[in-house]
Amino acid sequence: MHDVVDLRSDTLTTPTPAMRRAMAEAEVGDDVWEEDPTVQRLEARAAEQFGKEAGLFVASGTMGNQVAVLTHTQPGQEVIAEAESHMVNLEVGGIARLSLCQTRPLRSERGLPDPAEVRQAIRPRNIHIPPTGLIALENTHNLKGGIAFTPEEIGAVAAIGREHAVPVHLDGARLFNAMVALDRGAREYGRAVDTVQFCLSKGLSAPVGSLLVGSADFIGRARRMRKLLGGGMRQVGVLAAAGLVALDTMVDRLAEDHRNAHRLAEGLRELPRLRVDVDRVMTNIVIFAVDRPDGAGLLVDGCRARKVKIHAVGPQAIRCVTHKDVDAEDIERALAAVREITAGW
Repeated sequence: MHDVVDLRSDTLTTPTPAMRRAMAEAEVGDDVWEEDPTVQRLEARAAEQFGKEAGLFVASGTMGNQVAVLTHTQPGQEVIAEAESHMVNLEVGGIARLSLCQTRPLRSERGLPDPAEVRQAIRPRNIHIPPTGLIALENTHNLKGGIAFTPEEIGAVAAIGREHAVPVHLDGARLFNAMVALDRGAREYGRAVDTVQFCLSKGLSAPVGSLLVGSADFIGRARRMRKLLGGGMRQVGVLAAAGLVALDTMVDRLAEDHRNAHRLAEGLRELPRLRVDVDRVMTNIVIFAVDRPDGAGLLVDGCRARKVKIHAVGPQAIRCVTHKDVDAEDIERALAAVREITAGW
C-alpha cells in the first residue's frame, strides 16, 4: 500500500533498486558515435527479441513513432491510422508538422481498422491525390481502454500493406501488456509488421526510453532522423542499463497489473452513475463513463482530496491505469474513495 494511489498513468512508475544500481554501474560511451556498449546491448536485445535485424534507442514512444514516419514516408504522402490512435491524437500533430504527410484516419469499434476498410483506403495512382506511404497500427490501444490484438489480427491488416507495397508500423508502446495478456511472443508481432516501437518507461518501469526495431537499412536511416529531431544522446548507457533490467525483470509481473485493473473495473461497475464494460478490460487500462455533466471533475477533485489520483479524458470520462506502484490494497482504497464520492449520486 502506498501513501498516494496514483492511477493517472503507468508513465508514473519509478525505477526499481536493480535499475538504479545498473544505471550507476553502466559502461558508457558516445552513442552518436555508436560507441556506447550498453546502448548497443539494449538495441541488439530488442532487435533479437522481435526477430528484426537492428534496433534504435530513442527518448520516448512519440519520438520512436515520429522517427518511424519520417523514415518510412516522403513529404506529401498519406498515413493510414486508426482515428483515435496515439499517433493521430496525442503526438502534437507530428505527422503533419515533421513528415509533411497527411493522415487518413479510419474509425473502428475496438481500435484496429477493418482490413477491408484499409484496402479501400489505399490510394490508387492518380496525379490529384496523395500516395499512401504508411499504415500505422496501435497495440494495445490507449484510448479504447487497453484492448489487445493478436498477431493474427495485426497481420490481417498488415497483409493489405504488403499487397500494395506499403510499409506497416506498429506503435507498441504497451505491446508487452498485449503479449502477457494474450500469451503471445514478441517475434509473432515482429513478423507481422515492418517496424515496431515499444516503450520501456510505462509498465516496464524504466525511467526513460523506447526502442524502434526494423531492418538494418531502415534503422540506419532512422538513426539519421533521430539526430534530426535532437535525439542524438551521448553517454546514454546510464538509461539503457535500466531498460535491460526492465526487459529481464518486469515483463511477467504485468499480469498483476491486469488483475488489478480488472478488479478496479468490477468495483466501479457496482457504483451509481458509473458505466464500465468489464469485458473490454484486457490489460492495465480502465476507462469508465460518468453519467452526470460535472461528474468527471467531481471525481478527480474528490479523489485527490482522498489521496487518490485519477485522470479525466473528457467531461464525462475517466481513465485509470494500473502499474507496479499500485498494489491490490491501493485498488481497494481507490474504490472506497469513489464509493464515498458517488454515494449521494
